[in-house]
Amino acid sequence: MNSQITEKQKKVLDIIYNNIITEGFPPSLADLRESLNLASNQAVLNYLNSLEEKGYIQREEGQARGIKITPLGLKILEKKNLAPIVGFAAAGSYIESFTDVNFKWMELPSEIPNEKIKQSDDVFVIQISGDSMVNANIDDGDMLLVKKSKEYISGDIVVARNENGTTVKRFIADGGKRYLKPENPAYENMPIIPGEVKFDGKVILNLSKVK
Repeated sequence: MNSQITEKQKKVLDIIYNNIITEGFPPSLADLRESLNLASNQAVLNYLNSLEEKGYIQREEGQARGIKITPLGLKILEKKNLAPIVGFAAAGSYIESFTDVNFKWMELPSEIPNEKIKQSDDVFVIQISGDSMVNANIDDGDMLLVKKSKEYISGDIVVARNENGTTVKRFIADGGKRYLKPENPAYENMPIIPGEVKFDGKVILNLSKVK
């Protein structure tokens, strides 16, 4: 595979990146056609095909804006990894969350330790509302990096969801008991009722505390 990128292809990649950062989603074919001053959508598709063949982007079939910049593409642009900010989660009782209003992406700090996140990890960012996790060094307004996972162990700080909304707590499995534990003595443990509580991911880093 010839991974060498041309200046025009790099420009297309840069437009895609900037659109994700500023608008929250990749550009449409029409957006790219206008930005590049091209005559047809096919000309745009030719660039996207080349970028995909060289491993700089991935496209989701059937999605008009389904373009994802790969780690190789980010490296070419000399940009940092991106993660979507999906909404608020309560450090307290459950609150409504994960709305896509004002959907944004943020650059992840380059100082994140390699053992915390891999390029292949499916991650997102939430902002904390409340003070029930202060003893875990998670304060009101902090931005948390969360990794989607299929396995959770006792002690993990998780993003838990039920019909009332979303909260961040420490997952505890003690014998046959399963509950969500706040890290603030002013709050009580929250029992996990099977079938009613789902985990959206585990907190792997408090981005607001990264220096």
